[in-house]
Amino acid sequence: MRRGYTTGTCAAAGARACVVAMSGQIPDCVDVRLPRGDTIAIPIKSCDVIDTGVRCTVTKDGGDDPDVTHGADIIVEVSKSDDISDIVIQGGIGVGVVTKPGLGLEIGGYAINPVPRRMIRDNILEVSPDILTHQGLQVTISVPSGVRLAAKTDNPRLGIIGGISILGTSGIVIPYSTASFAAAIRQSLDVSIAMGDDTVVLTTGSRSEAFAREMLDLPEHCFIQVGDFSGYTIRQCAKKRLKCVYLVGFIGKLAKMAAGIEQTHVKGSKVDMNLLSRIASECGADADIIQNIQTANTARHVMEIVSGKVPAFFDSICDMVQSHMIRRADDTSINVIMFDFDGRIIGRSYTYASDPSV
Repeated sequence: MRRGYTTGTCAAAGARACVVAMSGQIPDCVDVRLPRGDTIAIPIKSCDVIDTGVRCTVTKDGGDDPDVTHGADIIVEVSKSDDISDIVIQGGIGVGVVTKPGLGLEIGGYAINPVPRRMIRDNILEVSPDILTHQGLQVTISVPSGVRLAAKTDNPRLGIIGGISILGTSGIVIPYSTASFAAAIRQSLDVSIAMGDDTVVLTTGSRSEAFAREMLDLPEHCFIQVGDFSGYTIRQCAKKRLKCVYLVGFIGKLAKMAAGIEQTHVKGSKVDMNLLSRIASECGADADIIQNIQTANTARHVMEIVSGKVPAFFDSICDMVQSHMIRRADDTSINVIMFDFDGRIIGRSYTYASDPSV
């Protein structure tokens, strides 16, 4: 199936194309540097020199697994400014504004996530390392259809108003069907077994895998991205008689697993704030914290509310995940690890097994 690319990659491509055009070349395609260091060629729909700088348009391509932004035009304008000495990134028409906490973004700021911001900056400086020597740059991202598209997303519920978010952690959209993804998981487990390993690390995505690799000294083939298919994968591990499984992720998906949800995709399941507030209560949280959790915007918001204030809260979530997964695991040992978004371990299941590979 054909891969696509994120709105963040589109924005980075547009910014890169603008800077190339500032040197006198009008590109019809640019090679965008992705977060993991590789590149992808992105076509440029249009590139125009305007009074204030350069404006480039990139059409979002979701590949064979498109979301609502597939086919949307992402417009990036880059202008030089003597009033700033850095790269300032802001939203224009169709990019949402953050009005609620829990998204890892400044309230009142534009919904342009941290990884796309880094991608924009890195791609600009890769093209022109000295571009900030005498002036700063203003980068403005607009999505003409953003207001209409946002109504089809979770943005209104999350308190992002006026448009879509500029998203992406890997820069790539990887399409899958349930059957093909499940087959890929089974094959990955079979490879580990064939290589003589009886321990695997199941991660929910590329970020949790990167953090897990820094912590666990295991061969590359032992790290398996399972996405939203945690329950299915644990049953396969048990069926294939693996000895030990590390289940690694962030609070959002682990909170869903703690509620017994096996398929954790955002469209089919929600974080149970009542469950999280009950866990906090059992861990000794005061009434204000419990109330704040019940009205929290996201699981990340809960993490921000609880961090440093409720001992054992994150461990308790991991314990609940472990308890649910053990029912599917037969004799396979299950160890659950929760990271924060900077890669620090904030929670582990109580019966976390020591292992010489750690």
